Amino acid sequence: MANKQVKDIMSTDCVTVTLLDNVFEIALKMKQHDIGFVGVVDGKKFIGGVTDRDLVVRGYAEKHSGSTAVETVMTKDMKTIAPSTTVEEAAKIMAQNQVRRLPVLENGELVGIVAIGDLAIRGNFEDEAGEALSQISQEKTLVGSHA
Repeated sequence: MANKQVKDIMSTDCVTVTLLDNVFEIALKMKQHDIGFVGVVDGKKFIGGVTDRDLVVRGYAEKHSGSTAVETVMTKDMKTIAPSTTVEEAAKIMAQNQVRRLPVLENGELVGIVAIGDLAIRGNFEDEAGEALSQISQEKTLVGSHA
């Protein structure tokens, strides 16, 4: 069980947008699919992502309208992992990078998403998920709400 890989627990039904989409379309997809992360792709190549928090902090709090371009609110240079990454390593990466989701890429293409909840629910890694979450929460408390 200790060597379980991310490909065994990741969500593979990734919802994506392109740079041609806008903030309203991202929010609509999040609502329709009941998700908090949407990948941004250029063709099949993963170029970034948008979380529900990105929409609030970089979108609405900056008074951007629903027609604002994806590029304005997306996170480029996201930390990503390969499908062969172990669940334990994914938990460490989440803790070190203060993130709750990791896009899973294969040859530059988005093939899955691993959320912190997946570690606990699907991987029998309650300890790793708990540790990652406590480090993320502790860091956010220490530095305030800047993420």
